[in-house]
Amino acid sequence: MDRLWHLPGEEFFTGLEAERRLFLQKATRVRLQKNDIIFHEADPGDSCFYIAEGLVRIFSTHGSGKEPVFFLRHRGEFFGVSEVLEGYPRKANAQALAPAVLYRIGRREFDSLLSENYRLARRVISLLGCRIRHLGDTIRDLVACNVEARLANVLITLASELLPDAESWQREIELPVRVSQEHLAQLAGTTQPTVSELLKKFQQLGLIRVERRRITIVSPQALLDRR
Repeated sequence: MDRLWHLPGEEFFTGLEAERRLFLQKATRVRLQKNDIIFHEADPGDSCFYIAEGLVRIFSTHGSGKEPVFFLRHRGEFFGVSEVLEGYPRKANAQALAPAVLYRIGRREFDSLLSENYRLARRVISLLGCRIRHLGDTIRDLVACNVEARLANVLITLASELLPDAESWQREIELPVRVSQEHLAQLAGTTQPTVSELLKKFQQLGLIRVERRRITIVSPQALLDRR
């Protein structure tokens, strides 16, 4: 499905087992609770992170109290890479949306790994290229003002770890984390009342069920077709 190219697929280190071992030797293991802040905007970009377990949101804050979410990072993904390569200050905040286990590596150690391992450096270049493309698609959707498609995309992204094959797209999937309507609004770039109305619409169409803040996607494929 070409529309799903941006969703987490293979683990970052797939096919790079030796590089994975080297990375874990140099990195520091960090355990986080739900809602723990990993870094703030303007903090020094002196490290990057690999997610062994959990879900992380990358977001900004505004004086109005809104917290637009730029990305969700899943198990097997890296984040904080663009800043660590040049030592730039953080351009956003990072927070654990669920209990998480991360591996943190400093700029000097990461730079050494990349300089000594061409395959790892090539994988990082590919990763950054994909993220630039995804950012372009996100901007296009915002300009088009297709809020329904954006919310469907958020729900599919949250469930992506549970959708490894074609068969899984035809069965019920419960989102692995509880997400408030306010958080969904931040992720979709809209308002909480709009999310509330769209969730009711999705339920009426038989696409989802909502029970005690737990969302079950009745048919991921059918929800995808709403995009």
